[in-house]
Amino acid sequence: MEKTDARRRLAGLLTVWGITRFVLLLLVFRVLHLPGPDVTSDVWATYHGWYEVLCGGAFPADDVTWQYPPAAALTILSPALLPFLDYASAFFVLAFLADLAVLVLLLHTGLRPGRSLRGAWLWTAGAALLGPTLYARYDVMVTAVAVGALVAGVRRPAVMGALTGFAALLKVWPVLLLAGAVRRRAWGAAAGTAVALSALFALAMPGAFAFLTFQRDRGTEVESVGALVLHVARQFGWPGEVQFRYGSLEFTGPYVDVVNDVALGFTVLACGWLLLWRWRAAGRLRPHTLAEAAFTAVLLFTVTSRVISPQYLVWLIGLAAVCLCFRDSRMPLPALLVLAASAVTVLEFPVRFQDVVSSTPLGVGLMVLRNGLLVTAALTAAVRLWRSTAPTPTPAPPAAQAAHDGEPAVSP
Repeated sequence: MEKTDARRRLAGLLTVWGITRFVLLLLVFRVLHLPGPDVTSDVWATYHGWYEVLCGGAFPADDVTWQYPPAAALTILSPALLPFLDYASAFFVLAFLADLAVLVLLLHTGLRPGRSLRGAWLWTAGAALLGPTLYARYDVMVTAVAVGALVAGVRRPAVMGALTGFAALLKVWPVLLLAGAVRRRAWGAAAGTAVALSALFALAMPGAFAFLTFQRDRGTEVESVGALVLHVARQFGWPGEVQFRYGSLEFTGPYVDVVNDVALGFTVLACGWLLLWRWRAAGRLRPHTLAEAAFTAVLLFTVTSRVISPQYLVWLIGLAAVCLCFRDSRMPLPALLVLAASAVTVLEFPVRFQDVVSSTPLGVGLMVLRNGLLVTAALTAAVRLWRSTAPTPTPAPPAAQAAHDGEPAVSP
């Protein structure tokens, strides 16, 4: 009977995944349409332009919108694996396959004894809520590698480290997967993989690390937490503007540098908190702590970043899903908050993005709600991670307890 129920639940999950992904494919292939800007334009215009440059044997070092580490070139070049399709179509198919890979990894973990399918359900629902953005950015490919690293991390730290090092050279943030890693093999494999690949790209293709300059010069993007201050200030006559810079729409004008500096300060504080947690939690890390620490770290750095693009939610949903594969995880509430934030994200981009850019009451309200959910998720996750690894007080022996209470100990 139990096996029959389990099969039905699995069949239901796969059915929902299949239906939602069919709808997403219809959206990216423009059979169906959402209001707002065309989400797929980055693929058939920007990505395809980079593809042409990369095929020439160099990075697009003169293009300030190229802000990715060198291994990102592999994702941009990946549509060449399907030469029978045009560039955009091939990219969408590969993104779909990466999405499927995440589901398979979560099922592989969640179907083990003592585990749960909650993670697979969260990925199925949360990623779908982001709409066509899921398949129109290469972040789903990075997330697939990151989820694979966390799944491998419990039993195969060296594999986890190698995948983390590779993922970090795809889009930097996966380096935070090491926040809860305790094995030296994981750290060593990550460093070795990253160094080896970096050297290979630097020698083979000019301009491999030009992205570092472009990242440094970025400002406050209109969807970030810090941008809320500027959105509100606009209602009271602040003269700043929104301009397209470094591949996103950013605020420019008086006091933007102050907002940037404050965001950087909070990022430093988040880093300090993680180091303190790691020092304090030494020796009390459990198997699911690896995923919980990664999820918390990425949440903290997301909400303190100067940029929160819609595709950042893909990372968070993937990491939260790994957490929920463990029945003992303390992250269900932060995961549900990220799920809710995903539903709001598709409304602010692409559906009502013009309202966000123009700082209308509706646009500002959507940003307050979405970013409020993310900040709440980050703080909740941090508190729960801290408590989950707090030292357990040892009960005092009866004699010591009696002496503490001011009563004489009773001799046998």
